Amino acid sequence: MGCSFSGLNALYDAVNGGGDVWINENRFRIVRQLGEGGFAFVFLVKEVVSDSSSPSGGGLAKKLKDPSRLSGDGTYALKKVLIQSSEQLELVREEIRISSLFSHPNLLPLLDHAIIAVKSSEGSVKHEAYLLFPVHLDGTLLDNAQTMKAKKEFFSTLDVLEIFRQLCAGLKHMHSNEPPYAHNDVKPGNVLLTHRKGMSPLAILMDFGSTRPARKEIRSRSEALQLQEWASEHCSAPFRAPELWDCPSHADIDERTDIWSLGCTLYAIMYGLTPFEYALGESGGSLQLAIVNAQIKWPAGPNPPYPDALHQFIKWMLQPQAAVRPQIDDIVIHVDKLIAKFSN
Repeated sequence: MGCSFSGLNALYDAVNGGGDVWINENRFRIVRQLGEGGFAFVFLVKEVVSDSSSPSGGGLAKKLKDPSRLSGDGTYALKKVLIQSSEQLELVREEIRISSLFSHPNLLPLLDHAIIAVKSSEGSVKHEAYLLFPVHLDGTLLDNAQTMKAKKEFFSTLDVLEIFRQLCAGLKHMHSNEPPYAHNDVKPGNVLLTHRKGMSPLAILMDFGSTRPARKEIRSRSEALQLQEWASEHCSAPFRAPELWDCPSHADIDERTDIWSLGCTLYAIMYGLTPFEYALGESGGSLQLAIVNAQIKWPAGPNPPYPDALHQFIKWMLQPQAAVRPQIDDIVIHVDKLIAKFSN
């Protein structure tokens, strides 16, 4: 697992009260907390390099095979996960294993990690995980969408397509694995954006906690119900494919569950909300029914509005029947054509 730790007590005190953290052989200073949710906390940390004359030659630089993953100023994001059960421990270990499978510029890399045992005041032993990632301080696509929506601002057609194209590139890498993996939780909250002067934002897909091998044969009602129960816990409802809401007793599930989520995410890049959340505000409205029937409504967009080609593109991905939904290769070819068309 690569989970040896130096200075465990120092790390525990640091994360709970400020100070320095040791992840394996490398030392980091906590700058501030960036966020929290559930049993996880995210901190901005800065690597403490013993050789001050060589800020880029610290311990992490020696450990990472890809120098492009190193931070220019030594700052990183540290995710601390409080593990309450053996099931949670296995989930974290699986997330670490899956993260190590992928290496792509549009997928967030796990730079280092550690899992430690912590004895509570009652004497019981629990675990904590520390995961180190590159930091992206411009926030998620969700953060950006909420800010833009409040200002009644929209991404340009070309920026919409360029952001979406990057997500497709990251997913294509996952879907091309052997066996193919589905992310299972593609949504604006799991897309980091970094703004770049004179260029479209850099988009990076993160959070592989729900990622699993994409292909699953369902051959009984009990298997279908088990899949639905798993999806209800791991796949965000507004982006969840119809076959994960109401799975037939005989079905072949594959990576096209992600294509549905991609369609919802493209809609969200354009309009700052999901294509089916209108149903939550209607009397007697049902999110599940709106999704299963693919009842899409188009809000007022920028002036001039987005071209109809983007609406048709979304409809193509939001096919309720997974068997007629396109694969990621089809999506990449089409988005490249649209980028070429609207670049002229």
